Amino acid sequence: MQLPPAFSQYVATLSPATKAQPQIHACVLLWGFTAILGKLITLDALALVWWRMLFVICALALVPRAWRGLRRLRPRLLAAYAGIGVLVALHWLTFYGSIKLANASVGATCIALATPFTALVEPKLAGRTFSLRELLLGIMVLPGVALVVGGVPGSMRLGIAVGALSALFVALFGSLNKRFVEHADPLSVTGLELGAGVAALTLLTPALPYVFPVLAGDPFALPGQRDVALLLLLALACTLLPFSLALVALRHMSAFAAQLATNLEPVYAIVLAAILLGEQHELTPTFYAGAAIILGAVFVHPLLHRPAPIAHPEVLGTSEAHHAD
Repeated sequence: MQLPPAFSQYVATLSPATKAQPQIHACVLLWGFTAILGKLITLDALALVWWRMLFVICALALVPRAWRGLRRLRPRLLAAYAGIGVLVALHWLTFYGSIKLANASVGATCIALATPFTALVEPKLAGRTFSLRELLLGIMVLPGVALVVGGVPGSMRLGIAVGALSALFVALFGSLNKRFVEHADPLSVTGLELGAGVAALTLLTPALPYVFPVLAGDPFALPGQRDVALLLLLALACTLLPFSLALVALRHMSAFAAQLATNLEPVYAIVLAAILLGEQHELTPTFYAGAAIILGAVFVHPLLHRPAPIAHPEVLGTSEAHHAD
């Protein structure tokens, strides 16, 4: 399907920073389905994440561009991206652990805690100036999180704690990706990070029963036909595509801004969970009040960070095309 010429010309005049906003929001929309799929897949959290990452790696192994990018990376960058991949794997493990221990709505909402975490760690890890305004915006989500905790049954509290740990891993790997995102092709980075994640989970498996029993399991458990279909959907549509697209968007926005947009993920997850899983019966109005406070920060941030007009957007458009090659 060919886009209308007028629309194509309009898109070409947009600056990379402007394009980054719809790119990251498209990622968030796709990520909204990950909590639902995580609840529907019958595997435990460890096996789910292991197979999810393995399927993405297998798909990327068929893409020559990903291999070419890997061959150009220096050893230092290879090690950096591999380390980030371990953090990605730990984030997904704790994220799906939170969903299994609570539900999809709770697991997705806890990720909003990554906002204050990112405001604290990104200046140090990504080498940019600390912003008190961003920290205050991050702190805005904390009363909402308190209401979320008070709006779930006591049996779900452990799921919230695991979800908070998952949010910390988000802040860490998001900030580090921001630091190194300019140095490699997004597909190559995706393959390297997820490959390192699979290796890390495989090596950590024997220790998990002693270190973190609630997340222990057998990563090699074979999924059934239904789970295979759901895993393929999770790996390709909700992992490979948005993960690579988010790396492109991150070149033109801060990790904090990207994470704040990602706070919209619970909106999609909660709505989908109510429609597909009937989870609205497990939650109280207090939970939804907390979620509303958390998401309010998403809409405040763009009002405080309006970009200056671009005098020559066509120059920036050419620059972006060069980086995307």
